[in-house]
Amino acid sequence: MEDSNSSPARNSPVLPELVLVLGLIVILITDSLPGRRDKTWSYSISLVTLAVGMVVLLLQWGEEPVSTLLGTLQINNFSNVFRLFILICTLLCIPLSVDYIRCAKMAMTEFLLFVLAATSGGMFLCSANDLVSIFAASECLALPSYSLSGCMKKDVRSNEAAMKYLLMGGASSSISTYGFSLLYGLSGGEIQLQEIANGLINMRMYNSIGMAVSTTFITAGIGFKLSLVPFHQWTPDVYEGSPAPVVAFLSVASKIAALALATRPFRIIISPLPSEWHLPLEILAILSTILGNLIAVTQTSMKRMLAYSSISQIGYTLIGVIAGDSNNGYASVITYMLIHILMNLGTFARIILFGLRTGTDNTRDYAGLYGRDPLLALSLVLCLLSLGGIPPLAGFFGKLYLFWCGWKAGLYPLVSIALITSVISIYYYSGIIQLLFTGQDERITIHVQEYEVSPHPSVPKNSVEITMILCAVASTMLGALMNPIISIAQGTIF
Repeated sequence: MEDSNSSPARNSPVLPELVLVLGLIVILITDSLPGRRDKTWSYSISLVTLAVGMVVLLLQWGEEPVSTLLGTLQINNFSNVFRLFILICTLLCIPLSVDYIRCAKMAMTEFLLFVLAATSGGMFLCSANDLVSIFAASECLALPSYSLSGCMKKDVRSNEAAMKYLLMGGASSSISTYGFSLLYGLSGGEIQLQEIANGLINMRMYNSIGMAVSTTFITAGIGFKLSLVPFHQWTPDVYEGSPAPVVAFLSVASKIAALALATRPFRIIISPLPSEWHLPLEILAILSTILGNLIAVTQTSMKRMLAYSSISQIGYTLIGVIAGDSNNGYASVITYMLIHILMNLGTFARIILFGLRTGTDNTRDYAGLYGRDPLLALSLVLCLLSLGGIPPLAGFFGKLYLFWCGWKAGLYPLVSIALITSVISIYYYSGIIQLLFTGQDERITIHVQEYEVSPHPSVPKNSVEITMILCAVASTMLGALMNPIISIAQGTIF
């Protein structure tokens, strides 16, 4: 592995993150200039910044793994694919947000600054290679996320969501930091992950009580970031109270960064532990898939339903993490997360568009929507069916590969329960689909009766609908490209 400790700009392993930081500075400087009343320029700058960062990252693809900034960051294809996913998430989320921001009269510049800051923090977290950089990158992702949840200052629910997110996030950071501090002491004062693993072996601490306590605290801290049961309590309230575009961003970007964080210590530090240590992770995955799907059935808010749905989806993804790289588990995680990004953001695009036109996200208010807006209804059907894993949509092939890797790894009970709970998810997704095609009867609410396909000029629709169509087409057609996607994913393993 190469080592790059000189100027990061010249050696360029972290150039995509530096591009985002430069974009932040440009937006701040331009916003401070006098006479700037039109805020659409900040939207354009943010999109250009993300596009340039993505191009730079793709140009770095396939290069030799490199350790930079005195070993605090490790850049390889595995970290690059998660960094790319975060950039894709943000690039799709910003067009979803612009129309919402204008209608809600939110501060667009501040919103975009927080989104770009969280994106850069998530990208750094994907490459973090020591305890200090993991903590710093986690907070760089978390702090802007708290601010995004409460960006609607006059909305009581938004303020409540931000406060709950802040308190629970601070508690989880404290728990994980305590676990990392135990690792630091048990390994003899090492902070880099590989050196910690070597120190634990040399000092024969892998079977100690301190290692058990440290592993428990680290798992709990990561479980909060992934919204695993029983660390999920914040998720439904934050999803319901936060603005819909913020929820769309948090539901994918933060989960991708947390998954990238989870795979590195689990593979380097925790994998030498006896196989019995996989049992707590399997229990978390089982609880998440069962409770997430069962509670989602009872929800009447689309955002709360998707909150519990995302909990179950992360439970499925944990199957690949437990399977590990020996059984292509990490490749299945990468494959499924790519499909999950498109399915989830596509669904949220429809929720945002419907909310802009009606002002509601209650599931019963979607009754009869097909008669008023066939495009919105059909695209929502495609994404919901893909989330449920119905063939031949991409979600089916993603789940199939994920479950097959878990089965080959011997995770028979976990995969069996995941298959059963997937049927439950199809039940509540199909309930919404049935509502969309409800006939002209008493079940149609006032929201759909007054629904207008061509909204008021103050509600631009182009960016939301373009994103909606792109996600619907991708979540449908990616199933035909599974073989090359899986091959690329297998080539990114550590």
